[in-house]
Amino acid sequence: MTDLFKIAVAELGTKEVPGDAHSPEVLKYAQEAGFNSITDDETPWCSIFMNWCCMKAELQRTNKANARSWLSVGRDTEDPSPGDVVVFWRDSPDSWKGHVGIFVGFSRSRTRVFTLGGNQKNMVSIQPYDAAKVLAFKSLSPETNLDIPNPTLKVGSRGVEVIKLQHTLNELGYPVGAADGMFGPRTEKMLKKMQAKEQITVDGIYGKQAQALIENIFQR
Repeated sequence: MTDLFKIAVAELGTKEVPGDAHSPEVLKYAQEAGFNSITDDETPWCSIFMNWCCMKAELQRTNKANARSWLSVGRDTEDPSPGDVVVFWRDSPDSWKGHVGIFVGFSRSRTRVFTLGGNQKNMVSIQPYDAAKVLAFKSLSPETNLDIPNPTLKVGSRGVEVIKLQHTLNELGYPVGAADGMFGPRTEKMLKKMQAKEQITVDGIYGKQAQALIENIFQR
């Protein structure tokens, strides 16, 4: 199991303090992870806990307090392993509400997902969640400072800037395979997929608009 899993397991049992007092441990997660405006343990803190754990594990993180922000990092996987991230919807699939935690395993019937996370029954715990409410399973990569490529790149382009683009697309969950520095059909397909999802011009060309989009994604 990953370091992320071990880090989270060590926090099992940390819980909110009823009433006007606040758990120093929950506040520690917020402060150390950079959420300086969070000064209570009533604020939903599942994403805050995930950010803190990923910071400790030196993995990708969102730096955002909303659970669905985890949909924008890591690589989608349909075969999760313990230590991967799982994101759920709450209220409805179209709602902004959600929950995020660390995948532990499936129930025998695969109708429940056992999840290790914060703010689960007001504490760090392992709880079963409805598998039908899973939005995504995510495998995280080590935290890196990606070098965003310079435009313009398109089919036929070659070189270091293409390698940067391919690394970036892989990191954002648009897998192009090995970063070989050759802008071919696979890179074009994944770039178009990103453009369509983010509702910008879908032309398969990495220009200034796509560059600005990627810079924006990494700042979300």
